[in-house]
Amino acid sequence: MNPIELLAPAGNLDRLKMAITYGADAVYAGGEAFSLRAAAKNFSRDDLARGIEFAHAHGKKMFITANIIPHNKDIDAFPKFLEEMNELGPDALIIADLGAFMMAKEHAPNIPVHISTQANNVNYRSVQAWNDLGAKRVVLARELSLNEISEIRQKVSPELELEAFVHGAMCISYSGRCLLSNYMTSRDANQGECAHPCRWNYSLVEQQRPGEYLDVFENERGTFIFNSRDLCMIEHIPELIKSGITSFKLEGRVKTEYYVATVVKAYREAIDSYLENPEKYTFNPKWADELSKVSNRHYTTGFYLGKPDSDAQVYGSSSYIRTYEIVAMVDGYDESTGETIITQRNRFFKGDELEIVPPTGDFIPYTVDKMRNEDDEEITSAPHAQQIIKMRLPGRFPERTMLRKIRNDN
Repeated sequence: MNPIELLAPAGNLDRLKMAITYGADAVYAGGEAFSLRAAAKNFSRDDLARGIEFAHAHGKKMFITANIIPHNKDIDAFPKFLEEMNELGPDALIIADLGAFMMAKEHAPNIPVHISTQANNVNYRSVQAWNDLGAKRVVLARELSLNEISEIRQKVSPELELEAFVHGAMCISYSGRCLLSNYMTSRDANQGECAHPCRWNYSLVEQQRPGEYLDVFENERGTFIFNSRDLCMIEHIPELIKSGITSFKLEGRVKTEYYVATVVKAYREAIDSYLENPEKYTFNPKWADELSKVSNRHYTTGFYLGKPDSDAQVYGSSSYIRTYEIVAMVDGYDESTGETIITQRNRFFKGDELEIVPPTGDFIPYTVDKMRNEDDEEITSAPHAQQIIKMRLPGRFPERTMLRKIRNDN
Protein backbone atom coordinates (compact mmCIF):
# COMPACT_ATOMS: atom_id res chain seq x y z
CA MET A 1 0.00 0.00 0.00
CA ASN A 2 1.07 3.57 -0.66
CA PRO A 3 1.99 5.74 2.37
CA ILE A 4 -0.74 8.12 1.22
CA GLU A 5 -4.03 6.34 0.59
CA LEU A 6 -6.19 7.47 -2.32
CA LEU A 7 -9.77 6.65 -1.34
CA ALA A 8 -12.41 6.63 -4.07
CA PRO A 9 -16.21 6.49 -4.10
CA ALA A 10 -18.05 3.43 -5.38
CA GLY A 11 -21.74 3.93 -6.07
CA ASN A 12 -22.04 0.44 -7.55
CA LEU A 13 -19.87 -2.54 -8.47
CA ASP A 14 -18.90 -1.18 -11.90
CA ARG A 15 -17.69 2.10 -10.41
CA LEU A 16 -15.76 0.18 -7.77
CA LYS A 17 -13.91 -1.72 -10.48
CA MET A 18 -13.20 1.48 -12.41
CA ALA A 19 -11.84 3.21 -9.31
CA ILE A 20 -9.44 0.37 -8.57
CA THR A 21 -8.44 -0.07 -12.21
CA TYR A 22 -7.54 3.64 -12.47
CA GLY A 23 -5.44 3.71 -9.31
CA ALA A 24 -7.43 3.91 -6.07
CA ASP A 25 -5.84 2.30 -3.01
CA ALA A 26 -9.23 1.86 -1.37
CA VAL A 27 -12.92 2.41 -2.09
CA TYR A 28 -15.91 3.22 0.08
CA ALA A 29 -19.40 1.99 -0.65
CA GLY A 30 -22.80 1.75 0.97
CA GLY A 31 -25.15 -1.14 1.45
CA GLU A 32 -28.88 -0.93 0.87
CA ALA A 33 -29.42 0.48 4.37
CA PHE A 34 -27.66 2.81 6.84
CA SER A 35 -25.70 4.65 4.16
CA LEU A 36 -25.80 8.41 3.55
CA ARG A 37 -26.32 8.20 -0.21
CA ALA A 38 -29.82 6.91 -0.90
CA ALA A 39 -29.53 8.32 -4.44
CA ALA A 40 -26.64 5.97 -5.21
CA LYS A 41 -27.58 2.52 -6.47
CA ASN A 42 -25.60 1.11 -3.56
CA PHE A 43 -24.73 -2.53 -3.04
CA SER A 44 -26.75 -5.63 -2.32
CA ARG A 45 -25.18 -8.06 0.12
CA ASP A 46 -23.95 -10.19 -2.80
CA ASP A 47 -22.46 -7.13 -4.53
CA LEU A 48 -20.72 -6.12 -1.31
CA ALA A 49 -19.17 -9.58 -1.17
CA ARG A 50 -18.09 -9.32 -4.83
CA GLY A 51 -16.71 -5.84 -4.25
CA ILE A 52 -14.66 -6.92 -1.25
CA GLU A 53 -13.38 -9.92 -3.21
CA PHE A 54 -12.40 -7.75 -6.20
CA ALA A 55 -10.66 -5.18 -4.02
CA HIS A 56 -8.72 -7.75 -2.02
CA ALA A 57 -7.75 -9.67 -5.17
CA HIS A 58 -6.10 -6.46 -6.41
CA GLY A 59 -4.40 -5.72 -3.09
CA LYS A 60 -6.82 -2.88 -2.29
CA LYS A 61 -9.24 -2.12 0.56
CA MET A 62 -12.98 -1.63 0.78
CA PHE A 63 -14.76 0.37 3.47
CA ILE A 64 -18.51 0.20 4.14
CA THR A 65 -20.44 3.35 5.02
CA ALA A 66 -23.00 3.09 7.81
CA ASN A 67 -22.97 6.75 8.73
CA ILE A 68 -26.60 7.78 8.97
CA ILE A 69 -27.67 9.59 12.13
CA PRO A 70 -30.03 6.82 13.32
CA HIS A 71 -33.40 7.38 14.94
CA ASN A 72 -34.98 4.89 17.34
CA LYS A 73 -36.67 3.07 14.47
CA ASP A 74 -33.26 2.30 12.92
CA ILE A 75 -31.71 0.74 15.99
CA ASP A 76 -33.36 -2.69 16.03
CA ALA A 77 -32.20 -3.58 12.49
CA PHE A 78 -28.65 -2.29 12.92
CA PRO A 79 -27.16 -5.31 14.80
CA LYS A 80 -28.15 -7.71 12.00
CA PHE A 81 -26.49 -5.44 9.44
CA LEU A 82 -23.33 -5.27 11.56
CA GLU A 83 -23.22 -9.05 11.98
CA GLU A 84 -23.50 -9.47 8.19
CA MET A 85 -20.63 -7.03 7.72
CA ASN A 86 -18.59 -8.95 10.28
CA GLU A 87 -19.06 -12.07 8.15
CA LEU A 88 -18.24 -10.32 4.85
CA GLY A 89 -14.99 -8.88 6.16
CA PRO A 90 -14.64 -5.34 4.76
CA ASP A 91 -11.58 -3.38 5.84
CA ALA A 92 -13.55 -0.85 7.91
CA LEU A 93 -16.98 0.48 8.79
CA ILE A 94 -17.54 4.25 8.49
CA ILE A 95 -19.80 5.41 11.33
CA ALA A 96 -20.91 8.84 12.59
CA ASP A 97 -23.09 8.19 15.63
CA LEU A 98 -21.77 7.28 19.08
CA GLY A 99 -24.50 4.72 19.75
CA ALA A 100 -23.91 3.12 16.35
CA PHE A 101 -20.19 3.07 17.11
CA MET A 102 -20.73 1.16 20.36
CA MET A 103 -23.02 -1.30 18.59
CA ALA A 104 -20.37 -1.85 15.93
CA LYS A 105 -17.82 -2.72 18.59
CA GLU A 106 -20.27 -5.28 19.97
CA HIS A 107 -21.71 -6.83 16.82
CA ALA A 108 -18.81 -6.47 14.36
CA PRO A 109 -15.76 -6.80 16.63
CA ASN A 110 -13.49 -7.93 13.80
CA ILE A 111 -14.02 -4.82 11.66
CA PRO A 112 -12.08 -1.58 12.33
CA VAL A 113 -14.21 1.54 12.67
CA HIS A 114 -13.60 4.87 10.94
CA ILE A 115 -15.42 7.95 12.22
CA SER A 116 -17.37 9.74 9.48
CA THR A 117 -17.03 13.41 8.61
CA GLN A 118 -20.68 13.61 9.76
CA ALA A 119 -19.38 13.42 13.33
CA ASN A 120 -18.10 17.01 12.92
CA ASN A 121 -14.62 16.54 14.34
CA VAL A 122 -12.84 19.91 14.26
CA ASN A 123 -10.50 19.72 17.28
CA TYR A 124 -7.83 17.39 18.59
CA ARG A 125 -9.65 16.55 21.82
CA SER A 126 -12.67 15.06 20.06
CA VAL A 127 -10.44 13.30 17.51
CA GLN A 128 -8.39 11.75 20.31
CA ALA A 129 -11.55 10.81 22.23
CA TRP A 130 -12.71 8.68 19.32
CA ASN A 131 -9.31 7.02 19.20
CA ASP A 132 -9.48 6.31 22.94
CA LEU A 133 -12.83 4.60 22.37
CA GLY A 134 -11.27 2.36 19.74
CA ALA A 135 -11.62 4.15 16.40
CA LYS A 136 -8.79 3.43 13.96
CA ARG A 137 -9.38 6.51 11.80
CA VAL A 138 -11.20 9.85 11.92
CA VAL A 139 -12.51 11.52 8.77
CA LEU A 140 -12.01 15.20 9.54
CA ALA A 141 -14.67 17.86 9.05
CA ARG A 142 -14.49 19.79 5.78
CA GLU A 143 -14.40 23.06 7.73
CA LEU A 144 -10.75 22.66 8.82
CA SER A 145 -7.74 24.53 7.48
CA LEU A 146 -4.38 22.89 6.77
CA ASN A 147 -2.95 24.61 9.85
CA GLU A 148 -5.70 23.21 12.05
CA ILE A 149 -5.18 19.74 10.63
CA SER A 150 -1.43 19.99 11.30
CA GLU A 151 -2.14 20.84 14.94
CA ILE A 152 -4.53 17.90 15.27
CA ARG A 153 -1.90 15.59 13.79
CA GLN A 154 0.69 16.79 16.31
CA LYS A 155 -1.59 16.39 19.33
CA VAL A 156 -3.26 13.00 18.73
CA SER A 157 -1.85 9.48 18.90
CA PRO A 158 0.55 8.85 16.02
CA GLU A 159 -1.13 5.53 15.16
CA LEU A 160 -4.51 7.23 14.58
CA GLU A 161 -5.20 7.65 10.87
CA LEU A 162 -6.52 10.98 9.56
CA GLU A 163 -8.68 11.12 6.45
CA ALA A 164 -10.04 14.19 4.67
CA PHE A 165 -12.01 15.04 1.54
CA VAL A 166 -9.80 16.60 -1.12
CA HIS A 167 -12.16 16.66 -4.12
CA GLY A 168 -15.87 16.81 -4.88
CA ALA A 169 -19.15 18.48 -4.01
CA MET A 170 -19.33 20.73 -0.95
CA CYS A 171 -22.35 20.93 1.34
CA ILE A 172 -23.56 24.32 2.56
CA SER A 173 -24.16 22.94 6.06
CA TYR A 174 -21.64 22.06 8.72
CA SER A 175 -20.04 18.73 7.78
CA GLY A 176 -23.13 17.87 5.77
CA ARG A 177 -25.51 17.85 8.74
CA CYS A 178 -28.35 19.77 7.09
CA LEU A 179 -32.00 20.29 8.04
CA LEU A 180 -33.16 22.14 4.91
CA SER A 181 -34.12 19.01 2.98
CA ASN A 182 -36.04 17.51 5.88
CA TYR A 183 -37.89 20.76 6.54
CA MET A 184 -38.80 21.49 2.92
CA THR A 185 -39.32 18.03 1.41
CA SER A 186 -39.49 15.60 4.38
CA ARG A 187 -36.36 13.94 2.99
CA ASP A 188 -33.78 13.67 5.74
CA ALA A 189 -30.21 14.49 4.63
CA ASN A 190 -28.90 12.76 7.75
CA GLN A 191 -30.67 9.58 6.64
CA GLY A 192 -29.17 9.69 3.15
CA GLU A 193 -32.11 11.26 1.29
CA CYS A 194 -31.01 14.86 0.69
CA ALA A 195 -33.00 16.73 -1.99
CA HIS A 196 -30.25 19.40 -2.27
CA PRO A 197 -32.52 22.43 -1.66
CA CYS A 198 -29.37 24.50 -1.06
CA ARG A 199 -28.91 24.58 -4.84
CA TRP A 200 -32.42 25.83 -5.66
CA ASN A 201 -33.19 29.33 -6.92
CA TYR A 202 -34.77 31.43 -4.18
CA SER A 203 -36.82 34.64 -4.07
CA LEU A 204 -37.86 36.77 -1.10
CA VAL A 205 -41.51 37.32 -0.08
CA GLU A 206 -42.40 39.98 2.50
CA GLN A 207 -45.14 38.92 4.94
CA GLN A 208 -47.48 41.83 4.14
CA ARG A 209 -47.01 41.44 0.37
CA PRO A 210 -47.92 37.83 -0.46
CA GLY A 211 -47.32 36.89 -4.06
CA GLU A 212 -44.74 39.61 -4.62
CA TYR A 213 -41.47 37.83 -5.28
CA LEU A 214 -38.27 39.80 -4.91
CA ASP A 215 -34.98 38.52 -6.29
CA VAL A 216 -32.42 37.55 -3.65
CA PHE A 217 -29.05 38.99 -4.61
CA GLU A 218 -25.78 38.73 -2.76
CA ASN A 219 -24.69 40.95 -5.61
CA GLU A 220 -25.70 41.34 -9.23
CA ARG A 221 -24.29 37.94 -10.23
CA GLY A 222 -27.26 35.76 -9.40
CA THR A 223 -29.52 34.18 -6.80
CA PHE A 224 -28.08 30.73 -6.09
CA ILE A 225 -26.83 31.92 -2.71
CA PHE A 226 -26.15 28.46 -1.16
CA ASN A 227 -24.54 26.91 -4.24
CA SER A 228 -20.95 26.06 -3.36
CA ARG A 229 -18.25 25.40 -5.89
CA ASP A 230 -16.74 21.91 -5.84
CA LEU A 231 -13.66 21.20 -3.77
CA CYS A 232 -10.43 20.60 -5.69
CA MET A 233 -7.01 20.31 -4.05
CA ILE A 234 -5.06 18.83 -6.96
CA GLU A 235 -2.68 21.83 -6.95
CA HIS A 236 -1.87 21.41 -3.25
CA ILE A 237 -0.73 17.80 -2.87
CA PRO A 238 2.49 18.69 -0.96
CA GLU A 239 0.61 20.83 1.57
CA LEU A 240 -1.98 18.10 2.14
CA ILE A 241 0.68 15.48 2.77
CA LYS A 242 2.71 17.74 5.06
CA SER A 243 -0.40 18.51 7.12
CA GLY A 244 -0.55 14.90 8.28
CA ILE A 245 -3.51 13.64 6.24
CA THR A 246 -2.85 10.03 5.27
CA SER A 247 -6.03 9.25 3.33
CA PHE A 248 -7.13 11.54 0.49
CA LYS A 249 -10.87 11.07 0.02
CA LEU A 250 -12.74 11.77 -3.21
CA GLU A 251 -16.46 12.56 -3.07
CA GLY A 252 -18.86 11.14 -5.64
CA ARG A 253 -20.83 7.96 -4.94
CA VAL A 254 -23.61 9.17 -7.23
CA LYS A 255 -21.18 10.19 -9.99
CA THR A 256 -20.49 8.22 -13.18
CA GLU A 257 -17.79 5.67 -13.93
CA TYR A 258 -16.16 8.28 -16.16
CA TYR A 259 -16.05 10.82 -13.34
CA VAL A 260 -14.63 8.35 -10.82
CA ALA A 261 -11.95 7.01 -13.16
CA THR A 262 -10.81 10.44 -14.39
CA VAL A 263 -10.59 12.00 -10.93
CA VAL A 264 -8.83 8.97 -9.45
CA LYS A 265 -6.28 8.95 -12.26
CA ALA A 266 -5.44 12.65 -11.88
CA TYR A 267 -4.88 12.40 -8.12
CA ARG A 268 -3.02 9.10 -8.47
CA GLU A 269 -0.52 10.66 -10.84
CA ALA A 270 -0.08 13.78 -8.72
CA ILE A 271 0.41 11.84 -5.46
CA ASP A 272 2.83 9.39 -7.03
CA SER A 273 4.81 12.19 -8.64
CA TYR A 274 5.26 13.89 -5.28
CA LEU A 275 6.14 10.70 -3.40
CA GLU A 276 8.68 9.71 -6.05
CA ASN A 277 10.74 12.85 -5.48
CA PRO A 278 9.30 15.44 -3.05
CA GLU A 279 12.22 17.83 -3.49
CA LYS A 280 11.82 18.07 -7.26
CA TYR A 281 8.05 17.84 -7.41
CA THR A 282 6.31 20.29 -9.72
CA PHE A 283 2.62 20.53 -10.44
CA ASN A 284 1.64 19.31 -13.90
CA PRO A 285 -1.19 21.43 -15.40
CA LYS A 286 -2.51 18.37 -17.25
CA TRP A 287 -3.96 17.09 -13.95
CA ALA A 288 -6.14 20.19 -13.56
CA ASP A 289 -7.03 20.00 -17.24
CA GLU A 290 -8.26 16.44 -16.77
CA LEU A 291 -10.41 17.49 -13.82
CA SER A 292 -11.99 20.18 -16.00
CA LYS A 293 -13.24 17.38 -18.28
CA VAL A 294 -15.52 15.86 -15.64
CA SER A 295 -18.76 17.35 -14.33
CA ASN A 296 -18.10 20.18 -11.90
CA ARG A 297 -19.48 23.46 -10.55
CA HIS A 298 -16.14 25.25 -10.92
CA TYR A 299 -13.57 24.64 -8.22
CA THR A 300 -12.55 26.01 -4.84
CA THR A 301 -10.00 25.02 -2.18
CA GLY A 302 -12.74 25.10 0.47
CA PHE A 303 -11.48 25.84 3.99
CA TYR A 304 -7.97 24.43 3.54
CA LEU A 305 -6.26 27.73 2.75
CA GLY A 306 -8.53 29.96 4.83
CA LYS A 307 -12.19 30.82 5.19
CA PRO A 308 -14.00 30.72 1.82
CA ASP A 309 -15.13 34.07 0.47
CA SER A 310 -17.83 35.01 -2.02
CA ASP A 311 -15.80 33.52 -4.87
CA ALA A 312 -16.44 30.03 -3.44
CA GLN A 313 -20.08 30.24 -4.56
CA VAL A 314 -21.67 29.78 -7.98
CA TYR A 315 -24.40 32.41 -8.33
CA GLY A 316 -25.69 32.04 -11.88
CA SER A 317 -26.71 28.38 -12.10
CA SER A 318 -26.90 25.21 -10.04
CA SER A 319 -26.13 22.99 -13.05
CA TYR A 320 -22.94 21.06 -13.51
CA ILE A 321 -20.43 21.94 -16.22
CA ARG A 322 -20.16 18.87 -18.44
CA THR A 323 -17.78 19.13 -21.38
CA TYR A 324 -16.90 15.48 -22.08
CA GLU A 325 -18.68 12.15 -21.97
CA ILE A 326 -17.59 8.54 -22.15
CA VAL A 327 -18.72 6.87 -25.38
CA ALA A 328 -17.29 3.38 -25.00
CA MET A 329 -15.21 1.12 -22.82
CA VAL A 330 -12.69 -1.57 -23.76
CA ASP A 331 -13.85 -5.11 -23.01
CA GLY A 332 -11.19 -7.20 -24.73
CA TYR A 333 -8.93 -7.78 -27.70
CA ASP A 334 -9.28 -10.13 -30.69
CA GLU A 335 -5.87 -11.70 -31.28
CA SER A 336 -6.89 -13.07 -34.68
CA THR A 337 -7.91 -9.70 -36.17
CA GLY A 338 -6.02 -7.20 -34.02
CA GLU A 339 -9.30 -5.47 -33.21
CA THR A 340 -10.38 -4.12 -29.84
CA ILE A 341 -13.76 -5.19 -28.50
CA ILE A 342 -15.61 -2.26 -26.93
CA THR A 343 -19.02 -1.66 -25.36
CA GLN A 344 -20.92 1.50 -26.32
CA ARG A 345 -21.93 3.89 -23.51
CA ASN A 346 -23.06 6.95 -25.52
CA ARG A 347 -23.76 7.39 -29.22
CA PHE A 348 -20.84 8.14 -31.53
CA PHE A 349 -20.14 8.09 -35.26
CA LYS A 350 -17.53 7.24 -37.83
CA GLY A 351 -15.34 10.31 -38.16
CA ASP A 352 -15.73 11.38 -34.54
CA GLU A 353 -12.61 12.60 -32.79
CA LEU A 354 -12.20 10.65 -29.56
CA GLU A 355 -9.68 10.43 -26.75
CA ILE A 356 -8.52 7.04 -25.49
CA VAL A 357 -7.93 7.25 -21.74
CA PRO A 358 -6.02 4.21 -20.41
CA PRO A 359 -5.59 3.60 -16.65
CA THR A 360 -1.97 4.80 -16.86
CA GLY A 361 -0.29 7.26 -19.19
CA ASP A 362 -1.63 10.21 -21.17
CA PHE A 363 -4.77 10.11 -23.28
CA ILE A 364 -4.37 9.33 -26.98
CA PRO A 365 -6.30 11.24 -29.68
CA TYR A 366 -8.10 8.90 -32.08
CA THR A 367 -10.40 9.47 -35.05
CA VAL A 368 -12.95 6.72 -35.69
CA ASP A 369 -12.27 5.48 -39.21
CA LYS A 370 -13.83 2.02 -39.23
CA MET A 371 -16.00 -0.07 -36.92
CA ARG A 372 -17.99 -3.29 -37.11
CA ASN A 373 -20.88 -4.73 -35.12
CA GLU A 374 -21.19 -8.20 -33.59
CA ASP A 375 -22.28 -9.61 -36.95
CA ASP A 376 -19.09 -8.26 -38.55
CA GLU A 377 -21.09 -5.71 -40.54
CA GLU A 378 -19.38 -2.38 -41.11
CA ILE A 379 -21.31 0.44 -39.42
CA THR A 380 -21.12 4.23 -39.49
CA SER A 381 -22.66 4.89 -36.06
CA ALA A 382 -23.00 3.27 -32.66
CA PRO A 383 -26.46 4.34 -31.48
CA HIS A 384 -27.46 1.46 -29.22
CA ALA A 385 -26.74 1.31 -25.49
CA GLN A 386 -24.34 -1.50 -24.58
CA GLN A 387 -23.74 -2.25 -28.27
CA ILE A 388 -20.71 -4.49 -28.87
CA ILE A 389 -18.36 -2.97 -31.44
CA LYS A 390 -15.04 -3.97 -32.99
CA MET A 391 -12.49 -1.27 -33.78
CA ARG A 392 -8.82 -1.17 -34.65
CA LEU A 393 -7.26 1.14 -32.07
CA PRO A 394 -3.66 2.43 -32.11
CA GLY A 395 -2.39 -0.19 -29.69
CA ARG A 396 -3.66 -2.77 -27.23
CA PHE A 397 -5.39 -1.37 -24.16
CA PRO A 398 -6.42 -3.01 -20.88
CA GLU A 399 -9.99 -3.82 -19.94
CA ARG A 400 -12.06 -0.81 -18.79
CA THR A 401 -9.99 1.70 -20.78
CA MET A 402 -12.33 4.60 -21.59
CA LEU A 403 -13.03 6.29 -24.92
CA ARG A 404 -14.45 9.80 -24.55
CA LYS A 405 -15.41 12.78 -26.70
CA ILE A 406 -16.48 16.39 -26.33
CA ARG A 407 -20.22 16.61 -25.73
CA ASN A 408 -22.29 17.79 -28.68
CA ASP A 409 -24.05 20.42 -26.56
CA ASN A 410 -20.79 22.28 -25.82
